[in-house]
Amino acid sequence: MSRFIRQLWHFGVEQALSCLFPVIIFAALLLFQLVPIPYVPRYDAMLIVCIAAQWIMLRTKLETWDELKVICVFHLIGLALEIYKVQMGSWTYPQDAYTKIAGVPLYSGFMYASVASYLCQAWRRLDVELRRWPRSYFTIPLGAAIYLNFMTHHFWWDLRWVLTVLLFIVFLRTVVTFRVKDARYGMPLTLSYLLIGFFIYVAENIGTFLGAWRYPNQEASWNLVSLGKLSSWFLLVIVSFIIVAQLKHVKKGLEEPAGPAKGTTGAAIEK
Repeated sequence: MSRFIRQLWHFGVEQALSCLFPVIIFAALLLFQLVPIPYVPRYDAMLIVCIAAQWIMLRTKLETWDELKVICVFHLIGLALEIYKVQMGSWTYPQDAYTKIAGVPLYSGFMYASVASYLCQAWRRLDVELRRWPRSYFTIPLGAAIYLNFMTHHFWWDLRWVLTVLLFIVFLRTVVTFRVKDARYGMPLTLSYLLIGFFIYVAENIGTFLGAWRYPNQEASWNLVSLGKLSSWFLLVIVSFIIVAQLKHVKKGLEEPAGPAKGTTGAAIEK
């Protein structure tokens, strides 16, 4: 039992360190709600905090240049989705700001980037490996279809449940393993998607409570985000995971010395 507690404690510490950037974002949201900065709109202050946090994490080596590149990619992808969703009336950013584009504050992209930050940090800290990762010609189109469905469902069929069935088929054999001190553990990859998606849903409720953004049904007073959003976060985590995994796969291929071709069946994508 004592070994189990030690392992659980170490796992919790590594997870907490991996969540550093998301924690900074939520702490800043709470701080600026309680203590407004004179003459500086809240959303603009959040952008300054996010940029400063990334700079400090990079300088202190809590984050690597490769991880920062991934975070920047997610910022752009998230910002594009935010602009589209706000224009479609899915949610709003009711407060004024100088750094708004089409009604969306620039800091909002960092909320998506914080998911990438967590994935990259946890991948490195826990020595994550993916066993039996599907071929790219399955994962890349699936990830693109999930992302596009977030936009197209406003004027076409919502294919989220079709895509959910497909992803369970595509990732049926895939296992994620991670190291806690001297032991390695594993779980089905789809289970990890569900767990991460659930915690993002919890974070979303905290974010809307702190006024980071508002859904239409929260304009009059705050209430819990619809449980239906769990499926959205589940799918978004998959897109995030696919992007990070593919980038790591590409990097690993570039770093390997040229030589005889190796079989890839059952191989792990390592950090």
